[in-house]
Amino acid sequence: MRLMPTCRPFPYSWVFLVKKGYQDTDTSLQSSIITKVKGVTFTNTSELGERLWDVADYVIPPQGENVFFVVTNLIVTPNQRQETCAESESIPDAWCYTDSDCPSGDPVVAGNGVKTGRCLRVGNMQRGTCEIFAWCPVETKSRPVKPLLGKAEDFTVYIKNFIRFPKFNFSKTNVLDTKDRAFLKSCQFGPKNPYCPIFRLGSVVSWTGSNFQEIALQGGVIGIQIEWDCDLDKAPSECNPHYSFSRLDNKFSENSISSGYNFRFAKYYRDGAGVEFRTLMKAYGIRFDVMVNGKAGKFSIIPTIINIGSGVALMGAGAFFCDLVLIYFIKKSHFYRDKKYEEVRILRVPPGLAESSQQGRTPEAEEAEQPEVHHGGGSQKGNGCPCQQLLEPVSPHRAACLLCSPSIRIIAVPPSTRLTLPATSLSSSYV
Repeated sequence: MRLMPTCRPFPYSWVFLVKKGYQDTDTSLQSSIITKVKGVTFTNTSELGERLWDVADYVIPPQGENVFFVVTNLIVTPNQRQETCAESESIPDAWCYTDSDCPSGDPVVAGNGVKTGRCLRVGNMQRGTCEIFAWCPVETKSRPVKPLLGKAEDFTVYIKNFIRFPKFNFSKTNVLDTKDRAFLKSCQFGPKNPYCPIFRLGSVVSWTGSNFQEIALQGGVIGIQIEWDCDLDKAPSECNPHYSFSRLDNKFSENSISSGYNFRFAKYYRDGAGVEFRTLMKAYGIRFDVMVNGKAGKFSIIPTIINIGSGVALMGAGAFFCDLVLIYFIKKSHFYRDKKYEEVRILRVPPGLAESSQQGRTPEAEEAEQPEVHHGGGSQKGNGCPCQQLLEPVSPHRAACLLCSPSIRIIAVPPSTRLTLPATSLSSSYV
């Protein structure tokens, strides 16, 4: 019963065919990302009126890198100027009952300005809010129930990626090597065109398992993963990127206070009198993080030799543990043990007889008494045993040999002693 010849090739198959243990690898990938978003949309709101939105309006920052943000929803507070006004009632630190609750000069915690020392109440209400010096009027509107730029799902982003593996001095880009200048103007990434680096935003979001209109309402974070796994023993054209998409923020916490993604920015201007005004915008949108990973491998004699040596050592240990399990731990261990080992009886010589037969004998007589045995066309003297044969005693005063080996000697042992030898050590010709 032999199991190891079947098992022994497995470590080499795993190391060399699957893990490519014959290659030297480089994981110190150098990468550069350039992004460019395109698309226009039109809105008509009470705060902004009729407005056309292009890339300069909704992409932040305009200089595309490995992170870019697309505005999908807005809260607009127009015509703010620096003066005094009541703080928003949604700020707990601004609540007051008397002027003493609004110490002058103290900033409002998580608020919009600094307190002036007055408590402003509306009508006969007992509780009011502190007066502040800030950009007034303060932001008070809530988020729209529908995304302002819902049509942004039809916008496209061009992601250009340059990579380099310094150990092998190998460089590549994710743009298809073609002389057709119209290729990038007409292609779009998809199952039928995996080497076009132009992605529709709505498709990117859908590939993460999310709905664009839902995530556009209060924002979110999408990850675009570019993976390079290059076998440099093949042609450079075989080294191509693989894309994957995931939602990085918690899409199951939409009702959480930490859900969504937003920030504020303002646009400043002056009127004819030189008074400074601004339009405050609280922008909700989708942040796209482009992440690049990769490794390259190329044949090298050093890892090849190391893995061959490791495999040889592993097979030796594997044979030992395989026998250990088969002999001691499986239910039919006795069956394997019977095939692995066989019990052999030793021909025994009484100690007194062996000693008496040797007394008074000269070396020349002993040599002359040993028969010449023919085996395989040759002959041998010595113990009188042809290789791989078990002989009968050659004389009443001499013991028969067990195996034809100069390292085996016949010893006197008690009659109850039995010897167990591996079956692989015994000849199949003896009985």
